[in-house]
Amino acid sequence: MHVQHFFDEGTSTLSYVVHDGHAGIVIDPVRDFDLESGRTSWASAEKIAAYIDREELDIVHVIDTHAHADHMSGLPFFRERYGARTVTGALVGEVQSHFRDFYDLDPDFPVDGSQFDLLLDEGKRLGFGSLEIEALHTPGHTPAHMSWRVGDAVFVGDTLFTPDYGSARCDFPGGSAAALYDSIQRLYAMPDETRLFMCHDYRPGGRPVACQTTVAEQKRGNVQISAHTTRQAYVAFREKRDAELDAPALILPSLQVNIRAGDLPAPGISGRSYLKLPLNALGSG
Repeated sequence: MHVQHFFDEGTSTLSYVVHDGHAGIVIDPVRDFDLESGRTSWASAEKIAAYIDREELDIVHVIDTHAHADHMSGLPFFRERYGARTVTGALVGEVQSHFRDFYDLDPDFPVDGSQFDLLLDEGKRLGFGSLEIEALHTPGHTPAHMSWRVGDAVFVGDTLFTPDYGSARCDFPGGSAAALYDSIQRLYAMPDETRLFMCHDYRPGGRPVACQTTVAEQKRGNVQISAHTTRQAYVAFREKRDAELDAPALILPSLQVNIRAGDLPAPGISGRSYLKLPLNALGSG
């Protein structure tokens, strides 16, 4: 199994190509979005595509761990370029239902996950070449959040960050610090040598990008939740910290795209797509 990571500077997002030398998958790709100009591009996706083409890979699936709130998903690029099937967790409809109301979308907007080609529930598996990916439901950051296991590697999305940074926030709709604690304990119960691949690296102290840790490293040194952290202490810490956090810079544009499996809203009369900006919907007051 080969794992190649790609780092998006603007959103601190890590995307991955996982392959056996012939067939592969892409996990958590990014569609670039400039908030000031409103322009989107596939610059980040093209960097991944250059690697795929150089390795002459057949990309079978493109997967999101969850409906990201800090960047637009790059799923459509890989569906259109390589015919990859778009995949996410089976409970994504819960997230879609909330944000259909939040953005005041058409009542007919589907909230059954049908925008994606495949929805995977806990324990379901997908093959690609000689490898297989398994869906692991790890709620807490969002209710539909999934981690994805391939061999001795788990792609944990926003469940955990690097040990020197901690763990994900839980104040999004349907989020739960208690549920995230349980999800992290599930990861910590895996063999110590299990490799954990992050979806973000915020590089505390300006250190170089780190895309992976191990279960042992997380249990020993995670600054927010080590092997000795109790549920009560973690929930109290997480809820206090989350109450102090600002909303992600791209949350309002990103979620209305990501609940559409990364597609932009249908064009208007002008031929352009438009995003909604709910006023006074986030933050205090």
